[in-house]
Amino acid sequence: MIAQVVIPNFGVDKHSCVTRNTGICWSWISHNWGIVLWPALRQHIVLTVIAVAVGFVISLALALIAHRHTSVEKPVSITTSVLFTIPSLALFQVLVGIRAFGLSRTTAEVALVSYTLLILFRNTLTGLRSVPPEVRESAAGMGLTRRQILWRVELPLALPAIVAGLRIATVTVVSLATVASYVINEGLGAPILNSLNEGPFKTELYSAAALAILLAIFADLGLLAVQRALTPWARRTAA
Repeated sequence: MIAQVVIPNFGVDKHSCVTRNTGICWSWISHNWGIVLWPALRQHIVLTVIAVAVGFVISLALALIAHRHTSVEKPVSITTSVLFTIPSLALFQVLVGIRAFGLSRTTAEVALVSYTLLILFRNTLTGLRSVPPEVRESAAGMGLTRRQILWRVELPLALPAIVAGLRIATVTVVSLATVASYVINEGLGAPILNSLNEGPFKTELYSAAALAILLAIFADLGLLAVQRALTPWARRTAA
C-alpha cells in the first residue's frame, strides 16, 4: 500500500507551487518520492514483471502445442483475441464480481496476463514457423531429435519474433497496470487516481504519468538490448 501523500505547507503559503498547483512542483516530488512515487514505481514494476512472465509461460506452451498440432491454433487465437478486445475497466469489473478474486492483486494480475496472451502467442508461433524447412531437415540429417531441433534450432531462430512480442506485451502491460489502481491501491495508477480525486493535483498526476512513460521506454530498450545480445547473427545478417 502507498503511504499517505505529504503536501508541505498546503494551504499556508499562497505563493508556493503546491498551493498554486501549476505544473511540476519539485519540492513536493522531493518530499514524496520515498513515500509515494518510489513505492508506486516498485509496485508497478512487480505487477508488470509478474504479468509478462506468467503470460509468456502460458503463451510459449500454447505456441509449442499449436506448432506441432495445427488444430489448436484457431481456438487459442479466437480465445486470446476475445480477451484482448475486452475493455480493461470492463474486465476488471467482471473479475472483481467473481468471489474468488474480488479486490485483490490476483484480480489485477489475471486481467493483465490476459492482455499479453494474444501478442505473445502469435509472435512465438510466427517465429517458430518462420524457420526455413531446409534448416530443420539439415538438423535432422545431423542426427538431432525433434526435441533437440526445437531447443537448439527453432527457438533460437525464433528469438527475434519472440522478443518483439515481449516488447509489445511489456509496454501494453505497463500502460494497463495504471488502470489496476481501480482494483488495488498499487502501482503508478494509485497516485494518478489520487491526484484526480484532489482536483486534480497536477504535480502528482504529471510525475506519476511521466514515470509510467519512462518505465515503458526503458523496458522496451532493455528488451531490445537483450534481443541483440542473444541474436548476434541477426546483426551480422542485417549488416
